[in-house]
Amino acid sequence: MDHHCPWVNNCIGFSNYKFFLQFLAYSVLYCLYIVTTVFSYFIKYWRGELPSVRSKFHVLFLLFVACMFFVSLVILFGYHCWLVSRNKTTLEAFCTPVFTSGPEKNGFNLGFIKNIQQVFGDNKKFWLIPVGSSPGDGHSFPMRSINESQNPLLANEEPWEDNEDDNR
Repeated sequence: MDHHCPWVNNCIGFSNYKFFLQFLAYSVLYCLYIVTTVFSYFIKYWRGELPSVRSKFHVLFLLFVACMFFVSLVILFGYHCWLVSRNKTTLEAFCTPVFTSGPEKNGFNLGFIKNIQQVFGDNKKFWLIPVGSSPGDGHSFPMRSINESQNPLLANEEPWEDNEDDNR
């Protein structure tokens, strides 16, 4: 589980994270579409060219709501795009995962392209359509290999040397 999302009233995790990101992206595009189509009516309202009082309220309300949702969704979508680029979950962004070698904040970071493929799959033609294409089983995930010199358990070890006493 990554987090519980009140927008979709469901827990977001391995099996539906791609769909959650698509939901955010399509919602941002839809809000942008509403703002751009209603904006011409807002200009007419501002100039006093709209005849009905009722339509004035609807235009103002629709533009205001679409703008507010657009701003909040862009921020949320941008944050999750940043998480995908780092191959992190929302929980991992707040609390560093701990491995056998100790805490490692970039333990699952495989590089930008491979991080995206972990969520959207290897086949790019399925990235924008809502079909399951994420690799793996949701229980084990590829990890970044840690160099021994960066491993905190091995970093203070002395290199092995041949002892003269062992040769006798």
